[in-house]
Amino acid sequence: MKRLFQILVLLLLIAAPLFVLGLHQQWWSVPRHWNPFMPLHVTDPVTPVTGWKLSRLEDRPQACLDALNTAPEDALDHLPLEDYTPVESCPLTNVVRVRRTGVTFNNSFVARCPLALAWVMFERHGLQPAAREQFDQPVQTVWHYGTFSCRNIYNREEDRRSDHATASALDLAALTLADGTRISVQDDWDGEGDKAAFLRSLQNRACEYFGTVLGPDYNQAHADHFHLGLRGFRICR
Repeated sequence: MKRLFQILVLLLLIAAPLFVLGLHQQWWSVPRHWNPFMPLHVTDPVTPVTGWKLSRLEDRPQACLDALNTAPEDALDHLPLEDYTPVESCPLTNVVRVRRTGVTFNNSFVARCPLALAWVMFERHGLQPAAREQFDQPVQTVWHYGTFSCRNIYNREEDRRSDHATASALDLAALTLADGTRISVQDDWDGEGDKAAFLRSLQNRACEYFGTVLGPDYNQAHADHFHLGLRGFRICR
């Protein structure tokens, strides 16, 4: 029995690298959304490898733009920007200006390409399905507090730089449905109704696309918004 187990382990050690190599070289017929080495497409179904694909684009500007450009034309209006330094000590690289996605925003915003891509994926596969499930209608407008702020976390001199210092986080404050219903993190998080249930569903779904998701239950500083940031790995509080 022990000998058989050893043989099985040996076969697994041989087969696993061969299988991974086959995926990379596309020897096997595996759907794109299941193959971690195939480019990410916004419209692909979400699978366990989607988050890994997103994380790989952090330092691959052109690959990120290519993935962003797979969004349908009516689901994204954006402008790639040259690297620049709006505030001394806070250079911005690999950034785009997001003017509209499938929703309208209270203001356009500058974001690192991976953040914009994470948002578009979240909106398509998380936010809008949640809205239709809870209210039988889509979200029309998103209200946010911005992405870029050249500062340390909580403005503390001794702390590390915030995700906002590189435009790598979006602060989501409220949403408006197609019929005009407004849902606010500050006003509707606490409660037992549909709005509260919807916001909690959003937070859970956002954790599939963003490295860090912080909300009202985390601390007082996030009482009125969700912090959707790239840094971290499924930190959901």
